[in-house]
Amino acid sequence: MEKHWPELREQLLSGTYQPQPVKRVALPKPSGGIRNLGIPTVLDRFIQQSVMAVLQRRFDPTFSKASYGFRPGRSAHQAISQVQSYVAEGYSWVVDLDLEKFFDRVNHDRLMSAIAKRAKDKRLRKLIRAFLNAGIMENGLVKPVNQGTPQGGPLSPLLSNLVLDELDQELTRRGHRFVRYADDCNIYVRSQRSGERVMTSITRYIERRLKLKVNAAKSAVARAGERKFLSFGFELGMGKQPKRSIAPQALARFRQRVRELTHRHTGKSFQRIMDDLSRYVRGWGGYFGYCETPKELARLDSWVKGRLQAIIWRRWKTPKNRQKQLKQRGVAEGLAHGTAWSNRGVWRLSHGIAMNMAFPASYFRRFGLPQLCPVER
Repeated sequence: MEKHWPELREQLLSGTYQPQPVKRVALPKPSGGIRNLGIPTVLDRFIQQSVMAVLQRRFDPTFSKASYGFRPGRSAHQAISQVQSYVAEGYSWVVDLDLEKFFDRVNHDRLMSAIAKRAKDKRLRKLIRAFLNAGIMENGLVKPVNQGTPQGGPLSPLLSNLVLDELDQELTRRGHRFVRYADDCNIYVRSQRSGERVMTSITRYIERRLKLKVNAAKSAVARAGERKFLSFGFELGMGKQPKRSIAPQALARFRQRVRELTHRHTGKSFQRIMDDLSRYVRGWGGYFGYCETPKELARLDSWVKGRLQAIIWRRWKTPKNRQKQLKQRGVAEGLAHGTAWSNRGVWRLSHGIAMNMAFPASYFRRFGLPQLCPVER
């Protein structure tokens, strides 16, 4: 920067700076399909981050209170809490809108028009337009683009909020109760009939006015308890407040990832397994610990503990060594002998009384493994 900043500064001020094409990177989505990212060069990321830091302070106060994604001081947990409040008030039907390939379909002219209303500096607008038109490099070839904002650049989240703010204002004008996190938008109504009417009118508005596409296959009108939002669901009881729960898809992904980290043929030391597993569980628990279903978290804790006990059981290898190790960990001789020489399967034995006595939850916490359920067991 010391060497090149004077030249870069002059290009930015004169409006002659030319961004480089973004690198196309395809990542699999957890729910299936492919997410195409556009990764800018280091220099372009630096400049985009600088632009975003200035525009965020200017644009964010103008955004809707119902928008929670990629905004300072706002989070997914706040969005989930707002949904829970709407459902508790009786708005238990949801119009779940899925925007098909949103980042790839953003209309450049409409986006630049929205920027022009908030930023008068022509050089800034020219720079943003240059980022939008920089092109995509894929397999060594550069492809031009005339729509979309690359998902992966620092500026893209702010631009996406700018595009969808028009939708937020329209929903507010119509008096709807809604929550939006990036391109995930849910509208809450009191009945299925109202939901179907809203789905039809809002879909028409999005496709005709915003020039975006609603994915009919993934969008739906349903009871709030039947749909997930930001990987959370809601348990609706008769006359009870709705409880935040973890969506089944998120639970399945957690179990699959833990299986990968604790695979019998991993070849890693037990300490390395614990380090990798602890990092994943800590991050997962930091997000999904916001649920209100502690029994589900307790079951996951028990299941993870069983996976680790199975690793230990297999690494003891022989019945003689298993009996010896169990006795050393305070298990009575008769129980240790009966468990070590049993012909039952590994999974059942690793979850048995002897292994649970030998390895309480506190043993694994000494390795740094966090407990998902706060209740001591």
